[in-house]
Amino acid sequence: MKHLLFALLTITLFVSCSKQKEKEKEVPVDYVAQNDKEITDYIAKNKLVAQKSESGLYYVITDPGTGTQPTATSNVTVAYKGYFTNGNTFDQSNPEGISFGLDQVIKGWTEGIPYFKTGGSGILLVPSHLGYGDNAMGPIPGGSVLIFDIKLLSVN
Repeated sequence: MKHLLFALLTITLFVSCSKQKEKEKEVPVDYVAQNDKEITDYIAKNKLVAQKSESGLYYVITDPGTGTQPTATSNVTVAYKGYFTNGNTFDQSNPEGISFGLDQVIKGWTEGIPYFKTGGSGILLVPSHLGYGDNAMGPIPGGSVLIFDIKLLSVN
């Protein structure tokens, strides 16, 4: 009986280890095409006029602003609301905004916020490869398209 129990335990461990190795060999999901379709569907549904950058970032400039234009390494203050294409909000600043270096945030913000000058506002539609990739981050599942309503309050 002990030998049978030991044999079953050994087989169970072997099978579970084999399945784990198969999972490790799986290629990570490439969200680029899936995210692009999700973004273009959202743009069409909401009748937005968006530009697409070479990197795959979509952006809508509602008001370009008239003040200083930041660079990818500027420190800025931005008021924002972050949400998914289904409209569910995952994060939001207060109206006074938050300050940060554009070299310390997701690539979508580093690239997108410099499209605006101080006082400008618009929407950034960020595919996952310019956000958190296939990694989950708090309430944000891996592979998620992120949408941000932004207002550039100042370049500090």
